[in-house]
Amino acid sequence: MRKYIIVFLISMVPLIELRGAIPYAVGFDLPLVPSLIVALVGNMVPVPLIFLFARKILAWGKDKKYIGRFFTWCLEKGEKGGRKLEAKAGAGLYLALLLFVGIPLPGTGAWTGTLAASILDMDFKKSMLYIFLGLLLAAGIMLLASLGVFGAIDLVK
Repeated sequence: MRKYIIVFLISMVPLIELRGAIPYAVGFDLPLVPSLIVALVGNMVPVPLIFLFARKILAWGKDKKYIGRFFTWCLEKGEKGGRKLEAKAGAGLYLALLLFVGIPLPGTGAWTGTLAASILDMDFKKSMLYIFLGLLLAAGIMLLASLGVFGAIDLVK
């Protein structure tokens, strides 16, 4: 049970998320299906909170003395990048969100994807669905990589 709690907590950490939780579970030889479920749930827990509150917190803090410059930079960078993505993706914006969350590269994932969806004022329910689908894709990729299918380091042995 303790190792599942660790999988859950690792999957909630920004930048690490289930990309670190799944190799941990495989490395400790935990059963795959429960580990994947725990990692997916843990990774999804902060997503609605990020979507609903991150933009509001950044907007609130942009005029504060010590954090204002950083919060303003985050808002401007997020909006600029989001609008650029929106212009390129067009009608495929939600598919782009799914792929952004789903392809396990540094700086991508549920936290970053959710923040982008929030800044772009994307539909909440549709964003949650596509972020979850992206997490399923990322979980599959990370599971295969952790098992050595892609020639990655075999963490099982």
